[in-house]
Amino acid sequence: MRFRFRQGGKQRGLRARAIESAARAGYGARGFVYLSAGALTLIAALRRGGEAAGSSGAAGWLAGQPFGQLWLVMLGLGLWAFVGWRVLQAVLDADHEGGDVQGLAARAGQGLSAVFYGLLAASVFEYLDEFGGARAGSSDALENQQKAAELLALPFGNWLLAAVGVAIVAVGVGNIVRAIRDDFTESLACSAETCRRVAPLARAGYGARGAAYLPLGAFVVLAGLRASSESVTDLGGALDTLSRQPGGDWILGLTAAGFMAFGAFAFVEARWRRIRPPRELT
Repeated sequence: MRFRFRQGGKQRGLRARAIESAARAGYGARGFVYLSAGALTLIAALRRGGEAAGSSGAAGWLAGQPFGQLWLVMLGLGLWAFVGWRVLQAVLDADHEGGDVQGLAARAGQGLSAVFYGLLAASVFEYLDEFGGARAGSSDALENQQKAAELLALPFGNWLLAAVGVAIVAVGVGNIVRAIRDDFTESLACSAETCRRVAPLARAGYGARGAAYLPLGAFVVLAGLRASSESVTDLGGALDTLSRQPGGDWILGLTAAGFMAFGAFAFVEARWRRIRPPRELT
């Protein structure tokens, strides 16, 4: 009996460590995506004519670098690990959010995050499948327009597309609210001094990401109301539209800095976040 108990405890410990390692790798992959997207967007702002990059644009840039295939594999696996962690948070309540309204809302947000990063991870492996081929000649904005056209072809498709846009706007507003209200240090296992220093990164990052989603969602809503997929774009396209407004270069530069702050905070989470694997799995 003692032997079985020790063996069971050892297996549970191995599962917990495996889940924790996967979650930390996922946070690191998310950090790399947003740091890269922020850096590329900052370069576009400084050049006053370049194209801003969203999260998928960062993966496209990586594909063209030396050893691009290897980096894409590592990035894609890291993102899928993060998707798995998000599913555990949403379904099994790994963060102990609870079953009240606020807790369910937080878990719903984690579920939407799992969907978003799942699509991003899939796009990373699409770059691998079409490495150096047709993918290089296409854009994410064009693919989004094609998907929007397919949705518009369904019954009540224009309303469905508008609802997708409203959901994107809601995600943006939620990120801005989090930047203002949340205490990001609660989930970190670091010293009080370290937590105090890294909290501004989270606020700047969530605020910038939320602000970037607002025009993207607005374009999708307009596409639904007009029953035309041509208004649909990607995150980089939405940022490019902002850059063409008065003071757009400054807006783009601040957004880029926010993206980089969000990526930096993701690395902080990869190092210090409290990872509590669900008991059902350990």
